[in-house]
Amino acid sequence: MLFTNPDFSAYMEQLAGSSQGGHIATRQYAPGAMLLRQGENIHHVYIIREGITKCYMREENGKDFIFEFLGQGEVTGELEVIRKAACLCTIEAITPVSAWAIPRDLFSSWLYKDATLNRLVMEELATRLAQTCIRASYQQIYPLEYGLLRFLVLIDQQQLHLSKKDIAGYLAISVRSFNRTVKQLREKKVLATEGLQLHLSEQQLEALLRRFDD
Repeated sequence: MLFTNPDFSAYMEQLAGSSQGGHIATRQYAPGAMLLRQGENIHHVYIIREGITKCYMREENGKDFIFEFLGQGEVTGELEVIRKAACLCTIEAITPVSAWAIPRDLFSSWLYKDATLNRLVMEELATRLAQTCIRASYQQIYPLEYGLLRFLVLIDQQQLHLSKKDIAGYLAISVRSFNRTVKQLREKKVLATEGLQLHLSEQQLEALLRRFDD
């Protein structure tokens, strides 16, 4: 859900302090600001130094589908450099964000010349592909209640504060479906009557989630 990449972050700190660091800028973004916009050509590749962004695609009907939330060390724009294409998704800050910015052509050149950078990017792409497959299988196999509960557990563990719209976008459902599912979980006394706090002990929650596997 919230991806971070400490190895990439550490390597960027190293690059920024090296003789090549003069080519790397640090940019600041307020919540709601866009690092990249779907359909536009990119000029820089960004690696998140601090903060959290959401990566999403806007469908023709105006609904947003959120692929992932990206945190420290996550790279954005690398796929567009490799594909030589416009932005597939929008990257939007949901907290104050600080990001390293590398010019597109320079990043492309480094991919060929810098074995460490190349390895980090390839590992990043492989991890995202694997997580996308796992997520798709969960959405096909398990009911919405299960997916929402799992997501709420992750939000609590990672201390994230997300809007209902963003949660619905990540689960690929409408806000109406989200509200209906929340109501059902409250009626079952799984969620508190206000907010999205779980109303179960850890043992009770695990027992409930196991029922979906039966």
